[in-house]
Amino acid sequence: MSTPRKTPRPDPLTLEVVELIGEVVARFHQDYEEAAAGHSLTGAQARLLSLLSLEPLPMRKLAVKLKCEPSNVTGIVDRLEARGLVERRPDPADRRVKLAAATDEGRRTAKDLRESLRFAREPLAGLGEEERLALRGLLRGMLDTDEAGPSPVG
Repeated sequence: MSTPRKTPRPDPLTLEVVELIGEVVARFHQDYEEAAAGHSLTGAQARLLSLLSLEPLPMRKLAVKLKCEPSNVTGIVDRLEARGLVERRPDPADRRVKLAAATDEGRRTAKDLRESLRFAREPLAGLGEEERLALRGLLRGMLDTDEAGPSPVG
């Protein structure tokens, strides 16, 4: 039987950075929910509409991206379709598959939603271009590391 490897305790700076990231995420989430409510949308509806404003997607792929059950996606699409923000259409590559797609009104709503997010815009505007580029690079690096899994030590 192998003994579990001890993970080294994070240093105080790492702990502080993790706490700050958590605070940024919480504030962004709150701002996003408020912006969605301003468009009479739930957060889940707003996220789905935002995804569909980029490209039509099959329901299963939407469920994976939103990390929820396909039946939940069906309900969200139903409600957005009733408001004229989303439509279902056959997938040209496979007529058996239905794609959800944002309508013109849905794309306008998603754009308005993005533009109404205030939280990060003002603090970021106070940073110079080099600082914003550096921050973007650091955030992309964190996301790339997360998607690839832990990097090998060597």
